[in-house]
Amino acid sequence: MIDDLEYNTEREHLIIPEYGRHLQKMINHAKSRETKEERNKLAKAIISVMGNLQPHLRDVPDFQHKLWDQLFIMADFDIDVDSPYDKPEREVIHARPEPLEYPQNHPKYRFYGNNIKTMIDVAITWEEGEMKEALVYTIANHMKKCFLNWNKDTVEDTVIFDHLFELSNGKLNLKDSEDDLTDSSSLLRTKSKYGNKSSNKKSNNKKKYSNNRKRY
Repeated sequence: MIDDLEYNTEREHLIIPEYGRHLQKMINHAKSRETKEERNKLAKAIISVMGNLQPHLRDVPDFQHKLWDQLFIMADFDIDVDSPYDKPEREVIHARPEPLEYPQNHPKYRFYGNNIKTMIDVAITWEEGEMKEALVYTIANHMKKCFLNWNKDTVEDTVIFDHLFELSNGKLNLKDSEDDLTDSSSLLRTKSKYGNKSSNKKSNNKKKYSNNRKRY
């Protein structure tokens, strides 16, 4: 009796474990059939079972196509059956994806966010004039606010101008400007003002809830 026990470590490796060992054995059995007619009949039956095991995927586009691909994968791409779809290629299925590029060109300035870089790129394309100047100062002020949210202290305008110059590849230059950005205390006070409103609102809601409980 003990000699008949089969440990998991001794069993065949499951290629797609969620379908279970019995389905894998069904596919192996289909592979071993001598006639293509019999293999086709078994393959269609297996596809039906696979569909019943994953009913939540039936609304997914190309659901049947996915099932047939999985059948070939579990058969180790070595089953001669007639599929209504192109047989998947092992090289394509197991190909490693290309590494994704980091979306931020200057990761050391992550506190500005990707939207700032997008705004800078747009500003570079504008024609010189009052509108572009206003946009550039708006971007610089927003950068300063982002910096203060990250640093929570203060920052000199020259630092923001240097970062703007770097992020724009030298195309937006406020280093020689005589105009100042919004002072740090005003930006911090604005943040504190809205923060207090949120805090007061939560406090008032809590008091209101407490009074209603006492009333009932």
